[in-house]
Amino acid sequence: MSDAQQRKDLLELIEHACTGGARLKRACAQIGLSEHTVQRWQHPDGQGGDRRASGLQERAEPPNKLSAFERQAAMALLNGEEFKNLPPSQIVPRLADQGRYIASESTLYRLLHQAGQMKHRRLERVPQKRSKPRALTTTGPDQIYCWDITYLPTQVRGIYFYLYLFVDLFSRKVVGWQVNDCESAELASGLLQDICARQGIAAGQLVVHSDNGAAMKGETMLATMQRLGVAASRGRPSVSNDNPYSESLFRTLKYRPAMPVKPFENLFQARRWVTDLVHWYNDEHRHSAIGFVTPSQRHVEQDKQLLAGRAAVYEMARQTRAERWSNQCRNWHRVDQVHLNPDTLQTKQFETLKKAA
Repeated sequence: MSDAQQRKDLLELIEHACTGGARLKRACAQIGLSEHTVQRWQHPDGQGGDRRASGLQERAEPPNKLSAFERQAAMALLNGEEFKNLPPSQIVPRLADQGRYIASESTLYRLLHQAGQMKHRRLERVPQKRSKPRALTTTGPDQIYCWDITYLPTQVRGIYFYLYLFVDLFSRKVVGWQVNDCESAELASGLLQDICARQGIAAGQLVVHSDNGAAMKGETMLATMQRLGVAASRGRPSVSNDNPYSESLFRTLKYRPAMPVKPFENLFQARRWVTDLVHWYNDEHRHSAIGFVTPSQRHVEQDKQLLAGRAAVYEMARQTRAERWSNQCRNWHRVDQVHLNPDTLQTKQFETLKKAA
């Protein structure tokens, strides 16, 4: 029996079942066919059923779609001198600070995709899921610091400069840093003392989180923390994800265009580069995890006024062009709590079973 004859016989059986009161979907399921397949068999010329393959399906244009002039203006803004090196996630908050609304962040991303200007240019590895240490939560600045040491290349292969860097977990502000030619607990403890004196840290106020490197566990560092009344928190050995904020900060700094292509010639050059970098990060960079405000603004709680102003700009834009909004305004709420390695439901269940055992 040919395929055409077999298809004809199946269609007759399905039509007979539907004439007797059966639903098309149920009748098709009995013989292992999809109802869309049967519809295409019934209308091979594309006049019924699934019309996508024939190109006859007409799609209504959404009423809130940008006009050609608006799309052209948005692309000119994205490729302009002010914003050409920034993604839409950084552009939208800056426009809101200027009292301007062009389009939503997703719309700007879509325009860049359509223009072929969204290409992956990074070399980072696929992140791996890891378990985590004790959970910590901060509700204000100078409560939890994260710190780590990273390498800076020199002109001699195998020899590095070492960047010591402390970041405030709540505000993401770099509160202290040093560049030295060696890694030691003595240098780290001296930096911590300077930070506590400059920030006015009282005994029992601060928790410092780090990994399990030699400088973090050195006797000098432990004695200094005990004398200052600073509590220690550490991740597990060889698990960088237990100290994610420091690792993320190092990645941000090292993947910037300002990172020198050639290794550093001397300590002075490395320190000058870090000085400019920390100034950019603290006072110019709009951090995505804290509402796209700068760490310095959040550290002194200026972010409350900025985020409230952005919310007002968006609400006014929504009232002016209500047809452009299909849902709620963008969320400009302030992040009041920041968690370090928070507990998940699975972790809590595991701990409960462990205690019961």
